[in-house]
Amino acid sequence: MNLVRPAAVAGMFYPGDAATLARDVQQMLAQAEPTPLRPKAIVAPHAGYIYSGPIAASAYALLKPLSQTIRRVVLLGPVHRVWVQGLALPEAESFETPLGRVPIDHEAVVAIRDLPQVEVNATAHAMEHSLEVQLPFLQTVLEDFALVPLVVGGATPQEVAEVLEMLWGGDETLIVISSDLSHYLPYVTAQQTDRDTVRHILSLDAHLLGEQACGAHPLNGLLLAARRHGLRAQLLDLRNSGDTAGDKHQVVGYAAIALTEAGHVH
Repeated sequence: MNLVRPAAVAGMFYPGDAATLARDVQQMLAQAEPTPLRPKAIVAPHAGYIYSGPIAASAYALLKPLSQTIRRVVLLGPVHRVWVQGLALPEAESFETPLGRVPIDHEAVVAIRDLPQVEVNATAHAMEHSLEVQLPFLQTVLEDFALVPLVVGGATPQEVAEVLEMLWGGDETLIVISSDLSHYLPYVTAQQTDRDTVRHILSLDAHLLGEQACGAHPLNGLLLAARRHGLRAQLLDLRNSGDTAGDKHQVVGYAAIALTEAGHVH
């Protein structure tokens, strides 16, 4: 039996119609201006596409030249609805969006599921949007890949980094961290706060707090692993909902960041 995790936020965070979704994602990618980087990992936001889609697209546009190279995507995002203490895998064998199904990498799941900080929790994945909103971008820029989807609750940076180490692989493996930045601050305050947070991320400082980035737990784990592997972080885009489709009284911050191994440009 092939257990499918169906789309939970199609029609809310992004278009539920496949043709509209495909067109919107292609348009956002076309408007992005990718730099010649070959990322090992990217950080992308996870709000509704009208708010954060263009910022996410600046990270995903980098992957087009790697469409035939990347075969596995390790996707980590924060829990918004169901708390888990560590990291949670789904029960599903594939994730579905209007653009089709993405298979779960069974080998990778077997490699990490016995770690003490990893559990299988279908409920934590059922309505979680932080992973799902990344999938249409991945489905558009990559040709054939399997997914390792992990929602992250109270895991320490060391616990997340240990999971990433076991799945690090080579050029065939991409790591994606799903995270927004500050939430519901006034526009100018948010700009200052987010610029400061990005400075910490670019220096691979694995001590981010939840008020700086809602994906602080998975992000800290990546930054710890990135430091060990000598990765360099580069800012691709930094905006907030006041710049895209929201008012400026209370905004949510979004950044797109690429982390590359030394010397890895196309």
